[in-house]
Amino acid sequence: MAITDSELKQIETLFAAGAADAGLAAEFRRRFPGLSLTRCAASDMNGEQPYRRTPGFDLYLVDRADHCWRLTAESARATGIVLAQHKAGA
Repeated sequence: MAITDSELKQIETLFAAGAADAGLAAEFRRRFPGLSLTRCAASDMNGEQPYRRTPGFDLYLVDRADHCWRLTAESARATGIVLAQHKAGA
Protein backbone atom coordinates (compact mmCIF):
# COMPACT_ATOMS: atom_id res chain seq x y z
CA MET A 1 0.00 0.00 0.00
CA ALA A 2 1.70 3.21 -1.16
CA ILE A 3 1.10 6.44 0.70
CA THR A 4 -0.69 9.11 -1.31
CA ASP A 5 0.00 12.84 -1.04
CA SER A 6 -3.45 13.26 0.48
CA GLU A 7 -2.68 10.65 3.15
CA LEU A 8 0.66 12.35 3.92
CA LYS A 9 -1.17 15.63 4.51
CA GLN A 10 -3.68 13.84 6.77
CA ILE A 11 -0.84 12.18 8.71
CA GLU A 12 0.97 15.49 9.18
CA THR A 13 -2.24 17.15 10.37
CA LEU A 14 -2.99 14.29 12.76
CA PHE A 15 0.39 14.46 14.48
CA ALA A 16 0.94 18.24 14.25
CA ALA A 17 -1.26 18.89 17.28
CA GLY A 18 0.63 16.57 19.61
CA ALA A 19 3.03 13.91 18.44
CA ALA A 20 3.51 12.65 22.00
CA ASP A 21 -0.15 11.82 22.58
CA ALA A 22 -0.52 8.04 22.81
CA GLY A 23 -4.10 8.26 21.52
CA LEU A 24 -2.80 9.57 18.21
CA ALA A 25 -1.07 6.27 17.46
CA ALA A 26 -4.38 4.46 17.87
CA GLU A 27 -6.10 7.02 15.65
CA PHE A 28 -3.36 6.60 13.03
CA ARG A 29 -3.85 2.83 13.00
CA ARG A 30 -7.62 3.25 12.72
CA ARG A 31 -7.37 5.66 9.77
CA PHE A 32 -4.46 3.97 7.97
CA PRO A 33 -4.73 0.24 8.75
CA GLY A 34 -2.34 -0.82 5.98
CA LEU A 35 0.52 1.44 7.07
CA SER A 36 3.09 0.76 9.76
CA LEU A 37 3.96 3.40 12.35
CA THR A 38 7.22 3.64 14.26
CA ARG A 39 7.78 6.41 16.77
CA CYS A 40 11.12 7.53 18.15
CA ALA A 41 13.13 10.57 19.21
CA ALA A 42 14.54 12.70 16.41
CA SER A 43 18.03 12.01 17.77
CA ASP A 44 17.50 8.30 16.95
CA MET A 45 17.42 9.23 13.27
CA ASN A 46 20.69 11.16 13.38
CA GLY A 47 22.22 11.46 9.92
CA GLU A 48 19.05 10.47 8.02
CA GLN A 49 17.20 12.92 5.77
CA PRO A 50 13.49 13.25 6.68
CA TYR A 51 10.82 13.26 4.02
CA ARG A 52 9.16 16.19 5.78
CA ARG A 53 10.24 18.31 8.73
CA THR A 54 7.79 20.10 11.01
CA PRO A 55 8.38 22.10 14.20
CA GLY A 56 7.36 19.12 16.36
CA PHE A 57 8.56 16.09 14.45
CA ASP A 58 10.33 14.72 11.39
CA LEU A 59 8.49 12.33 9.12
CA TYR A 60 10.35 9.50 7.36
CA LEU A 61 8.87 7.12 4.81
CA VAL A 62 9.48 3.40 5.12
CA ASP A 63 9.66 0.89 2.27
CA ARG A 64 8.99 -2.69 3.45
CA ALA A 65 8.78 -4.20 -0.05
CA ASP A 66 11.97 -6.23 0.32
CA HIS A 67 13.08 -8.51 3.13
CA CYS A 68 14.32 -5.65 5.34
CA TRP A 69 12.69 -2.26 5.67
CA ARG A 70 14.50 0.88 4.61
CA LEU A 71 13.87 4.60 4.44
CA THR A 72 12.74 6.00 1.11
CA ALA A 73 12.04 9.42 -0.37
CA GLU A 74 9.44 7.94 -2.73
CA SER A 75 5.90 8.08 -1.37
CA ALA A 76 4.81 5.60 -4.07
CA ARG A 77 7.10 2.97 -2.47
CA ALA A 78 6.24 3.84 1.14
CA THR A 79 4.33 1.34 3.23
CA GLY A 80 4.84 3.00 6.58
CA ILE A 81 6.24 5.97 8.43
CA VAL A 82 8.68 6.82 11.17
CA LEU A 83 7.60 9.71 13.33
CA ALA A 84 10.68 11.19 14.99
CA GLN A 85 9.65 13.61 17.70
CA HIS A 86 11.72 16.70 18.50
CA LYS A 87 12.58 17.47 22.10
CA ALA A 88 10.42 20.17 23.62
CA GLY A 89 12.20 23.51 23.34
CA ALA A 90 14.85 22.13 20.97
